[in-house]
Amino acid sequence: GWITEQMFTDIVAISQMTPGPIGINSATYIGYVVTGSVLGSIVTTVTVMLPSFLLVLYASHFIRRHKESAIIKGVFAGLRPVVIGLIASAALLLMNRQNFPDNTWSILIGVASFLLVYFTKIHPIFIICLAGVAGLVIY
Repeated sequence: GWITEQMFTDIVAISQMTPGPIGINSATYIGYVVTGSVLGSIVTTVTVMLPSFLLVLYASHFIRRHKESAIIKGVFAGLRPVVIGLIASAALLLMNRQNFPDNTWSILIGVASFLLVYFTKIHPIFIICLAGVAGLVIY
């Protein structure tokens, strides 16, 4: 009950456009909205970030020590399709009328962006900016 569905949609949109992970950006925004202070934003940001930071720090140390292991190589080979599936799942979850009032244009922008990334050497960040401008002009 801290935020409405519309606020959540706005958080996702803003977090996708700003640098950094969506969870940290969302925590910063929600911390500010709930407490009404910058201190609330800082506390929520640090508490969301710290556990992941510590786990990644330990994991990177472990992987660096065992990077030539066949098991580690196999784990990373197995994770590639999982990551693609998670990204596709998140995209499908966010495809609703509130985020995409006219699916035709949204699908067209998405397909065009994918084709540009896949078949050209244009930097993906530039394509994201182009897609944002196209969405701004269309919607």
